[in-house]
Amino acid sequence: MINISWHHSRAVGYRFGPHLGDTFPVLINYCTSASESDEELREYSLQALESFLLRCPRDISSYCDDILHLTLEYLSYDPNFTDNMEEDTDDEIHEEEEEDESANEYTDDEDLSWKVRRAAAKCLSALIVSRPEMLSRLYEEACPKLIDRFKEREENVKMDVFSTFIELLRQTGNVTKGQVDMNELSPRWLLNQEVPKVVKSINRQLREKSIKTKVGAFSVLKELVVVLPDCLADHIGSLIPGIEKALSDKSATSNLKIEALIFTRLVLASNSPSVFHPYIKDLSSPVLSAVGERYYKVTAEALRVCGELVRVVRPGIEGQGFDFKQYVHPIYNAIMSRLTNQDQDQEVKECAISCMGLVVSTFGDNLKAELATCLPVLVDRMGNEITRLTAVKAFAVIAAFPLQIDLSCVLEHVISELTAFLRKANRALRQATLGTLNSLIAAYGDKIGPSAYEVIIVELSTLISDSDLHMTALALELCCTLMGDRRSGSSIGLAVRNKVLPQALLLIKSSLLQGQALMALQSFFAALVFSENTSFDALLDSLLSCAKPSPQSGGVAKQALFSIAQCVAVLCLSAGDQKYSSTVKMLTEILKDDSSTNSAKQHLALLCLGEIGRRKDLSSHAHIENIVIESFQSPFEEIKSAASYALGNIAVIVRQSVDKAEFQDSSVEKILNLLFNHCESEEEGVRNVVAECLGKIALIEPGKLVPALKVRTTSPAAFTRATVVIAVKYSIVERPEKIDEIIYPEISSFLMLIKDHDRHVRRAAVLALSTFAHNKPNLVKGLLPKLLPLLYDQTIVKQELIRTVDLGPFKHVVDDGLELRKAAFECVDTLLDSCLDQVNPSSFIVPYLKSGLDDHYDVKMPCHLILSKLADKCPSAVLAVLDSLVDPLQKTINFKPKQDAVKQEVDRNEDMIRSALRAIASLNRISGGDCSLKFKNLMNEISKSPALSEKYYSIRNE
Repeated sequence: MINISWHHSRAVGYRFGPHLGDTFPVLINYCTSASESDEELREYSLQALESFLLRCPRDISSYCDDILHLTLEYLSYDPNFTDNMEEDTDDEIHEEEEEDESANEYTDDEDLSWKVRRAAAKCLSALIVSRPEMLSRLYEEACPKLIDRFKEREENVKMDVFSTFIELLRQTGNVTKGQVDMNELSPRWLLNQEVPKVVKSINRQLREKSIKTKVGAFSVLKELVVVLPDCLADHIGSLIPGIEKALSDKSATSNLKIEALIFTRLVLASNSPSVFHPYIKDLSSPVLSAVGERYYKVTAEALRVCGELVRVVRPGIEGQGFDFKQYVHPIYNAIMSRLTNQDQDQEVKECAISCMGLVVSTFGDNLKAELATCLPVLVDRMGNEITRLTAVKAFAVIAAFPLQIDLSCVLEHVISELTAFLRKANRALRQATLGTLNSLIAAYGDKIGPSAYEVIIVELSTLISDSDLHMTALALELCCTLMGDRRSGSSIGLAVRNKVLPQALLLIKSSLLQGQALMALQSFFAALVFSENTSFDALLDSLLSCAKPSPQSGGVAKQALFSIAQCVAVLCLSAGDQKYSSTVKMLTEILKDDSSTNSAKQHLALLCLGEIGRRKDLSSHAHIENIVIESFQSPFEEIKSAASYALGNIAVIVRQSVDKAEFQDSSVEKILNLLFNHCESEEEGVRNVVAECLGKIALIEPGKLVPALKVRTTSPAAFTRATVVIAVKYSIVERPEKIDEIIYPEISSFLMLIKDHDRHVRRAAVLALSTFAHNKPNLVKGLLPKLLPLLYDQTIVKQELIRTVDLGPFKHVVDDGLELRKAAFECVDTLLDSCLDQVNPSSFIVPYLKSGLDDHYDVKMPCHLILSKLADKCPSAVLAVLDSLVDPLQKTINFKPKQDAVKQEVDRNEDMIRSALRAIASLNRISGGDCSLKFKNLMNEISKSPALSEKYYSIRNE
């Protein structure tokens, strides 16, 4: 019967859930009442419970406490074993490396109790994987028992105990991802309390003869360092002997050495260098010996450890009082022997190049005689197609370190090679080249001729476009470095003005410009003024001219206007007080012109003032706030929006300048009243800008703004309620602020508007919840039990929000709830990162996620991401309902656009298919995914379709 239950749960998955009420008591009874000789009955019962946890996570919820107690009882079930051993004292740990076998007395040669313990460990592992909300309890009750069972006498069972503890660590990492604080209820804090016991027990395992046991012990330590990076700082000394023996013992296998090296690399990278200084001698010797190993994977990992060792030995130029010189030549010689060996695996070659770059950059002043030998070898590797990318990055490391190593013997050759690489098709190589050139020119500009600069500038001008913004940002940063070098001369500024400036002025008109590229463009204009080769007035005129509509392309995109305004602000502030004052005066004069034909200029002027006001106190310009306020009389909504933006920024900066007595509280009150009056604007853009401004002011004056915002959550006007919630969203930033304490008791007033009757208000509340979850998850965790059902409700298609618009001969269906559903799923995605222990995935996947997978394109995309994330973090919950998820995924990958579909529709559909295939690849990686016949058929269908299989395998190999 037990086997039948187990096989049924595996075969039918979540559909077995309703029968657990009848099955579960029987299984518990079998476990507790079976005779000592009937160990297999207990084993099968625990296996069935494990299967129920993984396949029926929703229905098993009420039985989880009983399962926890049962697994902990049978984890140490060993009736035929008498343990007479006492706990090892600290002195005994260092005396013997072998356990006293005589302490273990066996009373039965046919002992099968190990099967029960193994089944209990696996069942506990399933509980840990499937119930993230129980993590704190698991630390209180299960963690000590698991650590105690590291001494398990059966090796196979011990490996399962290790695996179960590793799952506990991984679940801790999943639940606490992105959380910095460690209060006494945090799983990371609870884990930190157990670290001394873990280390003591693991050290005992590292002294065992079994290679398998040692590999498992290092796996536990490795995962521990990943979850709590600095937790082993006080225990390094006790772990060194285990590492040393694993690397030096002749009986050690390659697998053991690799695990030991990976752990060593992780622990070196995650702790302060001074922690390791007393043990460098003991640690460096076996690591350098491992560099000479024949097996390439051991060698490659040893070289990576050497890279971390170099940083630890000399963390800075001063060396922190540690005598590093005795280690310089041994490390150099070990790496050089690998660098010059051509007959080896590519992974080893790349690791040797990277490590030599670190050695030269860190120890170069103590290797002056050796530089003439190793630097040409690195240059030679730049000429090899399979190693040139790694070599380029190595020179970036050398240039960035403050030692200023003498590169004169290879510098000219390196610059020439790098310039040529800018023309290569390999995108990764061009990106690395731009970064390396930037570092080299910043450090060695006085040794590079102007002719080389001019060639570089010509190449840079071809890389600046909105088709690759990351590349554009790197190219502009390099231009700034070139212009910032006063030794470059006027010819360089002229070359930049003639070659790069026209491309920059084209780029600023792009609606795609944002992020790093926009920041780099602002720095570019500031550097151009500083270089004194281009006049401020000419640059300002060029920027303002970019905002003028052209006969060919029509009007300028809204995003482009913001980009132009930001560049104008940076430009005038970089040019000095005189130019800044004259620019502000010019902009205010534009605003005073009440001509309706001048609306485009007024719009840009307000945006420019807003950007200048973000960066500098404008209160010295008399009555500037009144001039901006008058713009609210304009009949154009875009001007009102820009005026709100300008007012908000001016108010924030001025309130921070407390010594400016001439800007009185009455002015701020006037601004606030005006902003609140525009909360009801019909234009969403105006409302968003008003909300952003209110949010920024709330950061400065939370005592005044939070109550004012709360009062308006009960306003009869829906737009006002929505605007104040969005304002709260803008006031929640990642860094700690004084608003946090003030808003914490009032959060419910804003977020519970998620059940408002108006969809705009509900969407605002969802967006605010998403921001809280991302930036300050601890502020909302207590509210999630009430909020999650309301949030899930927003993911459902609501027929009352779907309307048909009559367009003459056509009828167009409009779904007003689409944006709300998309925002709700994106909020769930954020919660899975920051509040996993509060989310019950089983109650969300069906029906909510299943519904989203069959929704509109804009909803499907975030749902595919959520499914991939759940497959990684909560595989059991996904496996339990895998059958029901196949149909919507199958429908998506087989969808064909109409024959007359435009290119945009075809491209969107291709993106959607790739997104769905990425989710399918995540599902296929889950252990046990083959238990679903429908999913297996889906995978067969993909493999038989040439188009789908090509996409699938390219995605899987990303």
